Amino acid sequence: MQKDGSELSLDGAGIPLWLTCELTYRCPLDCPWCNNPLDFDKYKNELATEDWKRVLREGRAMGSLQLGLTGGEPALRNDLEELIAYADGLGYYTNLITSGMGLTKERLKELKKLGLKQIQLSIQSSNRDICNALVGAEAYDHKLELAHEIKALGFPLVLNVPVCRQNIGQTEDILSMAEDIGADYVEFANLQYYNWALLNRSEFLPAREQLECAEAIVNKHRARDGNKMTIYFVIPDYYADRPKACMNGWGAIQITIAPDGAALPCQEARVIKGMEFPNVRDYPLGWIWHESPVFNKFRGDDWMKEPCRNCDERGKDFGGCRCQAFLLTGDAANTDPVCS
Repeated sequence: MQKDGSELSLDGAGIPLWLTCELTYRCPLDCPWCNNPLDFDKYKNELATEDWKRVLREGRAMGSLQLGLTGGEPALRNDLEELIAYADGLGYYTNLITSGMGLTKERLKELKKLGLKQIQLSIQSSNRDICNALVGAEAYDHKLELAHEIKALGFPLVLNVPVCRQNIGQTEDILSMAEDIGADYVEFANLQYYNWALLNRSEFLPAREQLECAEAIVNKHRARDGNKMTIYFVIPDYYADRPKACMNGWGAIQITIAPDGAALPCQEARVIKGMEFPNVRDYPLGWIWHESPVFNKFRGDDWMKEPCRNCDERGKDFGGCRCQAFLLTGDAANTDPVCS
């Protein structure tokens, strides 16, 4: 099955083009596939505003262009406005990746004035009851209203739809809802099974037949609507036969800073046990990116085992996902099990 929207090939020329700042692990929702670490409640020592500003400065000095402010729920940070204004002054294209909880029309207006460029809003269903049940809160009405406000204010809008067994049957209705909202992009992304999603995988993984049906509906909308609304369809690795070029390679074009300051080569890297991730409280971002052992561990192909070491695809898929290799085989240096 084709992994549309997962084939990004981008030469970062050794630069972290994307800087992802996880401002907090706190969130008012209770999604059972949460990307937060399983032990997220122990990370209470969030970076202060001035720490984040230093990270932003150092990222721009290295050439970072795209900034993703995420969480948890980034809107829970009282300094969100200050950080967005600061990032805009540095020249970032700033993306807010949010559940929408904690945002209002008035706050959106202020964020736009301060330089926020794009919003990625999660919505779990086109059905109120299903959406609210999936996130464990009365969230649907607020999300839908906020989506319309985002478009009314002129923001580019990415609707992030986490797809699972419970909502994949609504593919047609969800895409129609996105069209009604006027979304510019829809990331119709099946759950990737790390952290809480892996813990609850048996509850959420769709059947292959469900995926094939959803993919056909997505392709119908693409053919009908052309470039009016871009739809990314991301399947679970469990139904793929080739590894994805995860993050375009380990520590290749993206760096994530966790709420406590840990620097991660990919957003899920904390699932790999035994790794010591450098902290921006202790090291400058430039040293972390270029010199730290963790960021260099899976760069290039010297670390690869067979069959990856002599595979003609190794320059395209970089051996696949290191986190998935660890979770499913116990060794992050093994071949991604999705490989056929």
